Amino acid sequence: MNTPDLDELRRLRRARDRMDREFAEPLDVPTLARTALMSTAHFSRRFREAYGETPYAHLMTRRIERAKALLRRGDVTVTEACFAVGCTSLGSFSSRFTEIVGETPSAYRARDHRDSQAVPTCTAMILGRPMRGAVAVTEPSRIEEASTAGAS
Repeated sequence: MNTPDLDELRRLRRARDRMDREFAEPLDVPTLARTALMSTAHFSRRFREAYGETPYAHLMTRRIERAKALLRRGDVTVTEACFAVGCTSLGSFSSRFTEIVGETPSAYRARDHRDSQAVPTCTAMILGRPMRGAVAVTEPSRIEEASTAGAS
């Protein structure tokens, strides 16, 4: 496994930044590879080496992260959140949301999120980033822990 050079890392970051910015757009790996000026296979391999996840996994994590924010507000349905973040299949969105977050989008939307509203947005974005299988549903979220710590 070769270490990417600085130019290659810049191009990978450009593609990652595009995913973070345009997550609601219909992005696919070949399009992102063109952004990084790489072949699709080389881009996928190097992206995973640099960031520890595939480009598709990063994009879906970003979409789920944004969907969580929409669902916390409570004024959008799961279907609306699904399409707002760029997903085209409610079934695939729900499956991926459940895999990453640990509960269904409907259960997440129905849960009381008032405690997490006291946490500044910048902190919530860092602590609330979905991490595959890292937090069980029964454990308090990292945001809830931060809001409790800030209240002491």
